[in-house]
Amino acid sequence: MTPSIETPAADSDRIARASNRGDTLRKASVAIGCVALFLVFSVLNSTFYQVSNLVDIMLQSSINAVIAVGMTLVIMTRGIDLSVGSVVGLSSMVAADMMSHGVAAGIGAGLLVGLVCGLVNGILIAKLRLPDFIVTLGTLSIYRGMALIYVDGQPIYGLPRAFRSIFAGRVLDVPTPVIFAIVIAALAFFLIRYTALGEQIVAIGGNEEAAKLSGVKIEQVKITVYTLSGVLSSIAGFILIARIGAAEPIGGNGFELQAIGSAVIGGASLFGGVGNPLGSLVGALTLGGLQNGLTLMNVPSFWQYVASGLVVILAVFADQWTRKRR
Repeated sequence: MTPSIETPAADSDRIARASNRGDTLRKASVAIGCVALFLVFSVLNSTFYQVSNLVDIMLQSSINAVIAVGMTLVIMTRGIDLSVGSVVGLSSMVAADMMSHGVAAGIGAGLLVGLVCGLVNGILIAKLRLPDFIVTLGTLSIYRGMALIYVDGQPIYGLPRAFRSIFAGRVLDVPTPVIFAIVIAALAFFLIRYTALGEQIVAIGGNEEAAKLSGVKIEQVKITVYTLSGVLSSIAGFILIARIGAAEPIGGNGFELQAIGSAVIGGASLFGGVGNPLGSLVGALTLGGLQNGLTLMNVPSFWQYVASGLVVILAVFADQWTRKRR
């Protein structure tokens, strides 16, 4: 009996099917994991599943979700952005200071700061070919220092009511931060799934050399994703200061770790080429639900950090496992 010979086309189809199965498994595990976590806490504490508490979880997760969407785009190009928390602090300080010239001026100035910060990161990484980890680790410190210098380390109080109603109000009893997070995640999902830029982001993360040979402008795409990450960080900064009613130069401290965790939990692969902004939204909800549930159970905040870290590690392990199963 003549043994069957697997042709290159058949082998390619087999790899594609395995990849699709891996992606489906990853997406399903994200949703199942989030639902399972919420069910467990609902059983352990009846307060958890009350509508008011679930809304609080979504509200608390909204800032992280907005940043995580930008982080997902960066990670999909096999990059990382450690400066997002500092961009939150710097852009929100500039925005709060410029509010004296009007709400529009403040929002515009804050967005411009986020755009410039992201653009600088992108240029240093894409044009000068510097390591993304080192660049954003450096700008993390630079942008934080600039925020402190800008206001001499002092917070800014008395934000306009109109600004707070935009970024911390409600529409049909739904908190506007939640609406911002959902809309931004949906737009990013559309970008990845249905636009040429999205295809290029996936191609770069999958195989940068092959993408370059296919005509993808690597530098432009990387600069674009880092710029988007900076802009989304500034929007997260608006939500932050609107919620607390003041802007502090240390605002956003540590947000980069939460954003990376949410992106990874949501299905983004640190190896690049794989990610889902809607999944990152679920990842942010997972971390928010975990922290909320542990708080309701009177677990000390120190242990909450440990639990969050373990969840992120499990997500990375799951990513590695699904990659090996392809």
